[in-house]
Amino acid sequence: MTDPTRIQPSELDQLPDRDPEETAEWQASLDAVARAAGPHRAAYLMRRTLERAEGAGLALPKLLETDYVNTIPTAAEAGSGFDGDEEMEARITAWNRWNAAAMVSRGSKYGVGGHIATFASAAWLYETGFNHFFRGKEQDGSGDQLYIQGHASPGIYARAFLDGRLNAQHLDNFRQESGGNGLPSYPHPRRLPWLWEFPTVSMGLGPLSAIYQARFNRYLTNRNIKDVSNSHVWAFLGDGEMDEPESTAALALAAREELDNLTFVINCNLQRLDGPVRANFKIVQELEAQFRGAGWNVVKSLWGNAWDELFQLDTTGALVRRLREVPDAQIQTYQTRDAAYIREDFFGKDPALVEMAKLLSDDKIIECFQYSRGGHEPRKVYAAYKAALEHKGAPTVILAQTVKGFTLGKGFESKNANHQMKKLSVDEFKGMRDLLGLPIADSAFVDGQVPYGHPGADSPEVRYLQERRAALGGPAPARRMHALDPLPAPADKTFAAFDKGSGQQSVATTMAFVRLMKDLIRDKQTGRRWVPIVPDEARTFGMESLFPSLGIYSPKGQTYEPVDRDQLMYYREAKDGQILNEGITEAGSMADFIAASTAYSTHGEPMIPFYIFYSMFGWQRTADQMWQLGDQLGRGFLVGATAGRTTLTGEGLQHADGHSPVIAATNPAALTYDPAFAYEVAVIVRDGLRRMYGEAAPGEDPNVFYYLTVYNEPMPQPAKPEGVDEGILKGLYRFKEGTPVTADAPRLQLLSSGTAIHWALKAQEMLAAEWGVTADVWSATSWTELRRDALEADAALLRGEERVPYVRQALADAPGPVLAVSDYMRQVPDQIAQWVEQDYSSLGADGFGLSDTREAARRHFGVDAESIVVAALAQLAKRGEVPASQVKEARERYGL
Repeated sequence: MTDPTRIQPSELDQLPDRDPEETAEWQASLDAVARAAGPHRAAYLMRRTLERAEGAGLALPKLLETDYVNTIPTAAEAGSGFDGDEEMEARITAWNRWNAAAMVSRGSKYGVGGHIATFASAAWLYETGFNHFFRGKEQDGSGDQLYIQGHASPGIYARAFLDGRLNAQHLDNFRQESGGNGLPSYPHPRRLPWLWEFPTVSMGLGPLSAIYQARFNRYLTNRNIKDVSNSHVWAFLGDGEMDEPESTAALALAAREELDNLTFVINCNLQRLDGPVRANFKIVQELEAQFRGAGWNVVKSLWGNAWDELFQLDTTGALVRRLREVPDAQIQTYQTRDAAYIREDFFGKDPALVEMAKLLSDDKIIECFQYSRGGHEPRKVYAAYKAALEHKGAPTVILAQTVKGFTLGKGFESKNANHQMKKLSVDEFKGMRDLLGLPIADSAFVDGQVPYGHPGADSPEVRYLQERRAALGGPAPARRMHALDPLPAPADKTFAAFDKGSGQQSVATTMAFVRLMKDLIRDKQTGRRWVPIVPDEARTFGMESLFPSLGIYSPKGQTYEPVDRDQLMYYREAKDGQILNEGITEAGSMADFIAASTAYSTHGEPMIPFYIFYSMFGWQRTADQMWQLGDQLGRGFLVGATAGRTTLTGEGLQHADGHSPVIAATNPAALTYDPAFAYEVAVIVRDGLRRMYGEAAPGEDPNVFYYLTVYNEPMPQPAKPEGVDEGILKGLYRFKEGTPVTADAPRLQLLSSGTAIHWALKAQEMLAAEWGVTADVWSATSWTELRRDALEADAALLRGEERVPYVRQALADAPGPVLAVSDYMRQVPDQIAQWVEQDYSSLGADGFGLSDTREAARRHFGVDAESIVVAALAQLAKRGEVPASQVKEARERYGL
């Protein structure tokens, strides 16, 4: 099939040729080279010519792949400025390799697991950065941001042990945290908040977050919040990890916004968790094409210095061609075979290579194919990092080839199973010791226990390490826990404006929230700290009025005249714009939110993000990032707009959210609210600002985030009753008490959340007028907070403390059965069922959504006012408080 995106020969014929004779001469020259020197030579010349054209800035399509060789030749490394003590750094790296392996092996007797092979392959990638590039936070409070590959965490702990930030007891508590003095398995800021900044082990989220962190750094600088232009974002990734769709989801954004403050370092050991990454292909070449095509600068560091001799002997290009064609799995096989096998399989495929191999000793072949990799040589890594920092106008990716399990012995190196291999034998450790040249005596292995190694707190190694870190701005990685002053609370009138209600005007709670945000962003003291985030459909949520006043963030400003420039609410982009209008990407919007919500720690600048989205496309799509947000101790407001299963008329199954509060309830850091009225929204946001950015009460964790569901159904907003703030925040209060029809009338309690309160209020009227039943209507602003309070009460009982759950206290004087209803599946209100002493039942919108009117959808799910009436009568009939015949009569009357 013809590729419509490529110019076809017939099209080329139609382009104007100002000098056909010259064109023919160029074509004839190429034909002549192909005939005289062969197609390989012709291809070589064409590649070099295209590279020259690209370097000269000529408008030609870029080459997506270069040869399978280093981007920076050995001869150019001398000018890179490496000023370290390579021997000293080798000793430091050896200690780190040893202690990382010892820590995991010692822990294996408890069955807690761990990973050895990843750090073994990437050790020099980290050590070179720590000694020469990664800026700490003691200079400007920001430093560089390091996204450490999750499985490499033992190596980071080993380095912290060497520099004195951890001790042997800490290492022995690796993956044993319940006692309170352990080390988490992976980078988890919530578990080790003084060390880890960014959770990265949920693969794919690290690279995505790194891109948006680099972008948010530019946002802070361009908006004059804080100049963080010296901060550089480093993301360490695995080649297998790049298969995750999130890993490459934002490559174009990074290039489009010219994020030269960002470097990806991909450890290309050619293995994923259970085998080769591209067994029959070449992952390095694939990644190069992917990144170059997206507009990134690519630096390949594949081969070590031992290969220099081979490349000098390659006068025909046969070696480079052979390297390009050998699949990754075969390169892995060479790692485990002898020289004879490599001579036959690699060199034996081409006569020129056969002759080359005759000049090479077996030791030389083994050195090249089994040890000499660009990612294992500090000068090559240094040159690559320096090139990345010096490149301007685009982000850089470094593709560093390594051997998985390097220095752990032949039992580990390049083995498909090494992801599951958690320990070495004593003899294997002794072999590793000898290879690394560490002064660890045989007598140190007591009862088969592998010892930790340390050269001493005042040793040359430790002094060198600490001096290097001091020069770079302090220890790394490190998370700062800034002693920040509370942000000033917004004026009371901002929130009080919602207390009086809307009178006869119908207002959706989505619109009420947006109005509140507009007022808060106008606050002279804190307004600039708000970060509005929306994935494309800002107009759906009524946010277009913010466009001209706040501006949409764009590092290039506005290079065009918007089509709606003559309108009041035109589309305005600005370099210092405040709104992050992300396009159709919930994952990107969440990455924005995470970067903004943790700026209080990353940069010492508290920012207040609110991210508004279709509720169906929030937690369902990006719950893993919400978990990451909780781990990273992020703060802010997530707003699920157009919420509920029956409120978004006509949209149907994929847009009808009946379950986001269920998913949100699984996240311990999420405070989930389903407010019914505008004044409830105001009370919740006000308290969220106090808790997260102001004065948190004793025992309150400020490192939480709020999830609010708001609706697009316009309804009259009532005035705020007296004394309901506590109930709103705790999750339940009586909104409207029923008036007894008679002194002995049957009575029940209707608990409802969000838009469902309007059905409950109508049902209250129908029960009184048509059936003589009195019902109280309660607003359940948070089923999840009610449940958490009850769980805490249960936990207190186990400690011998008497505590009554708030939901039980609130309903203590509420007679009759309880019927709970929401616009979500019944599992949402059923969260509190076991703590309600009254007879309890619920209604909800279970199953898939469907396209129809609101009324028809509610009747379909059995949550409309009529269905509530029938369910209420059924509950009372069970108790003998109304005749059973009334249930049948009601069902027939309402056509249920």
